[in-house]
Amino acid sequence: MKESLLRELVPAVIGVLVRRGTDFAAAEDAVQDALVEAVRVWPDDPPRDPKGWLVTVAWRKFLDASRADTSRRHREARVEGEPPPGPGEVADDTLRLYFLCAHPSLTPASAVALTLRAVGGLTTRQIAQAYLVPETTMAQRISRAKRTVSDVRFNQPGDVATVLRVLYLVFNEGYSGDIDLAGEAIRLTRRLAAEIDHEEVAGLLALMLLHHARRPARTGPDGRLVPLAEQDRGLWDTRLITEGVDVLQAALARDRLGEFQAQAAVAALHADARTAGETDWVQIVEWYDELVRLTDSPVARLNRAVAVGEADGPRGGLAALARLDPALPRHTAVAAYLHERDGDPVTAARLYAEAARSAPNLPERDHLMRQAARLNARLRG
Repeated sequence: MKESLLRELVPAVIGVLVRRGTDFAAAEDAVQDALVEAVRVWPDDPPRDPKGWLVTVAWRKFLDASRADTSRRHREARVEGEPPPGPGEVADDTLRLYFLCAHPSLTPASAVALTLRAVGGLTTRQIAQAYLVPETTMAQRISRAKRTVSDVRFNQPGDVATVLRVLYLVFNEGYSGDIDLAGEAIRLTRRLAAEIDHEEVAGLLALMLLHHARRPARTGPDGRLVPLAEQDRGLWDTRLITEGVDVLQAALARDRLGEFQAQAAVAALHADARTAGETDWVQIVEWYDELVRLTDSPVARLNRAVAVGEADGPRGGLAALARLDPALPRHTAVAAYLHERDGDPVTAARLYAEAARSAPNLPERDHLMRQAARLNARLRG
């Protein structure tokens, strides 16, 4: 690694971050953090694209810093007026805000959107991606929700199901990029579980713990995304896994299955496998069947197609995938994976490249581009 190369790249990388909407001072700080990481990593593992590596790491550092600041400000927020009555009453002010924004005058979908925007700190684009709708549609939904509650007093808490949905989406956003945001979602869900005896609260907590346990293995030293099957399972947090499984078992014993318990059961089966090859895909398919029955979610159906591809072979997975809308996010990436497993690298390479163009974040895009490049190199060789 040459220091002169790093110096030459700094202005260009700062320029990229500024064009993405970062102010200059924050961009400088993020790039400096990325340079420190480069000094640590590059001598042993130099990147093929130094500028792209610096941009990816600097952008992630910026998101970490900005979202950590947002989480801090949210924790310092205070609610005016009387605390909400009933089982939703909690001592944590941030969690109280979640309940109050889930106002009874709003539909559950509008309450979730408003809470994510006003309290969770997510952008309209992030919320739209979570709900699989255009950004303009979500902006209109949030605006209508604001108008609806503009003349009402926030003294009636919303229901637990709406708050759980918000916490779930906040965690998902944090799990994809910001560790502090995910940690905040876990903190609030722990608090809710301590205050409310509800099997789906426990199910969501278990789901978060089991997913968060895999966090250290999800990216390599260079920031690259590591798929579940390739993760070093020795890096998984066994303490969180044990806690998550215990919480889930207690919830399932109540025999009132909900979607978060079903998702947590899938995560527990992954955590139980010592290697990717030992994963009990047949049971995972069965849990996805339950999840589809409970939610009829297109995302659950997509994940089920992947599981079927592992349990019954790629042809079975492709058949399940064919019944879904091709416009579904990550549909193309799943198709690429199943076609590769089915022995069709030409189609798989094309689909990986296509999926990369619509990837929701940089690490996922880079991973898909590398998959396409790997197959294309094999075909040329």
